[in-house]
Amino acid sequence: MIGSLHGRIGALLNNGAVVVDVAGVGYEVHLAASEPPQLNEVVDLAIYTAVRGDAIVLYGFASYDERAFFAMLLATPGVGPTTALTALRTMSMGELTAAIDAGDHRRVATIPGIGAKTASRIVLELHGKVTLDDDALDAPTAVPSAIDEALRRLGYAAPEIRSLAGVELPADEGEALRAALRYLGGA
Repeated sequence: MIGSLHGRIGALLNNGAVVVDVAGVGYEVHLAASEPPQLNEVVDLAIYTAVRGDAIVLYGFASYDERAFFAMLLATPGVGPTTALTALRTMSMGELTAAIDAGDHRRVATIPGIGAKTASRIVLELHGKVTLDDDALDAPTAVPSAIDEALRRLGYAAPEIRSLAGVELPADEGEALRAALRYLGGA
């Protein structure tokens, strides 16, 4: 899994993605940013790696919290990567969280590609699960995306997963998941 990239923007692609040049290797990354970076700009991105049957697709975010929010959106039935990315390009994470917490499905439905039914589902699924505080916006979580996703599928909420931020996890994903579960279980 690719968890982050540090490099310069080597190309801006017609599909809205960019090529991030990391030591001579170009990675195509779909960005959540509403404004694309400039050519040759140096960027640090938190990466969500999606492995499909026909491709490996990288999505880039300004922070690990934004990446985790993207993963939560993806866990909502009817929301795919394109819709989740559009949501984060249209509204800031704070605006979207406020709308979800307020139960404002009409505000969520203003996002292109999200209708009333999907907006209601997003609000229903994520209400009470997403919280933003000033520290969470600035501090990256140390939880790799694969572990984050596995814990979410096991029913752990974002605040519980964020509590792992100071915990050193093994490099092996299997061992890291076991260590995270031990920590969260109090064992």
